Amino acid sequence: KQWYQRRVPITAGIVEDGCAEPPSAKTINVFRDPNDNKRSAVNISWYPDNAQKLAVAYSVLEFQRSPPGMCMDSYIWDVESPNKPDMVLKPISPLVCIEYNPKDPHCLVGGQYNGQLAFWDTRKGSQPIEVSAISNSHSDPLYKCIFLTSKTGTECFTTSTDGQVLWWDIRKMAEPTETLILDITKKGKPTLGGISLEYESTMPTKFMVGTEQGIVLSCNRKAKSPSERIVANFSGHYGPVYALQRNPFFPKNFLTVGDWTARIWSEDLRESSIMWTKFHKSYLTDGCWSPVRPAVFFTSRMDGCLDVWDYMFKQNDPTLSLQVCDEALNCLRIQDSGSLMACGSHSGNVTLLELSQSLSQQQRNEKASVTQIFERETKREKILESRYREMKLKERAKSQQEERAPEDDEENADELVAEAEKNFWFTVEQEKIGIEKKEKAAEQ
Repeated sequence: KQWYQRRVPITAGIVEDGCAEPPSAKTINVFRDPNDNKRSAVNISWYPDNAQKLAVAYSVLEFQRSPPGMCMDSYIWDVESPNKPDMVLKPISPLVCIEYNPKDPHCLVGGQYNGQLAFWDTRKGSQPIEVSAISNSHSDPLYKCIFLTSKTGTECFTTSTDGQVLWWDIRKMAEPTETLILDITKKGKPTLGGISLEYESTMPTKFMVGTEQGIVLSCNRKAKSPSERIVANFSGHYGPVYALQRNPFFPKNFLTVGDWTARIWSEDLRESSIMWTKFHKSYLTDGCWSPVRPAVFFTSRMDGCLDVWDYMFKQNDPTLSLQVCDEALNCLRIQDSGSLMACGSHSGNVTLLELSQSLSQQQRNEKASVTQIFERETKREKILESRYREMKLKERAKSQQEERAPEDDEENADELVAEAEKNFWFTVEQEKIGIEKKEKAAEQ
């Protein structure tokens, strides 16, 4: 079964003024880790109100590879000043993820390598205002944190490979407000480790978790019992799900990135994704949708390439592949305007790219066309799924018949033995009667 073997001849690369523009991107700035012992840029968060600043988390995630005396600082950069960080953040353990509060641009949280959650107010300096108690925090690195839509604007939730999802109120971080164990066996013990999270503000009770086992969990926070919180699971990757995001225009469809592929799913189908990219030679590390173009998504690779997929234009290969650097790209984050992309590398370089107009402006009839593509592929996958189930049922019926056949043969064999035994003893009895008659006749 092949995905993206067709081209859709609709408004590819057409901007508002009607002229064709090839997709492209140019480097604006590069922000380098100022320390001698270089660390990886592992997560990026854009300043909420505008594209003037971005926060970058720096860490060494390879187990026991941290050099002695490694700096634990992370930085906030001004996009126009690549020579010196705008602000230094000083956590007590290296940051693995970082996230601005969308309701308060002065506040941000960071997930630490030791599993604690730290909270900063940039108006009050480089030290965290509060840090979660280590006894009530994650026991593995905190890989993802997302702010929730709430009245206070202070609630967030986190996940880790320790198999938990924890909810927090940053005003009081002594302990989490709620806990979910990632257990699909319903035995009450963690069986899956969390790597990525997805939360859509239009569906405030729903959220999704991408796991290191390649499974995506669809959850409902307001379920009646803890065992019912995990509503569904989607299996399709051979390794950790590093990126998980709903399409901003079609929340029912979501993107996952893991192993050597990116996949697009529909919530209506749990057996298989509806679309997927080809298997790359290099491992994929991150991905996201464009916030302004429903047909465009981005993926980063271990070989330093950034791929731009625009399935309004081309569907079996990336529309644009950029060799951003000669080392692994660990993370990427697009700004809300859709025109600026930041990519973090293994040695701590963050490259800021400006996307061309054709990639950052919605095309004519794009939403309608994407709706048709998603509906067509979902319908196709449903037909294939029902056909697959029919084949499985036929195979099961055939195997059951084959199992019954030996039993019937055994029953027939027993009947034949019994019949032969009966005939044997009948013959013996007849012979005895004949001998007795001859003996009586001889006596007379």
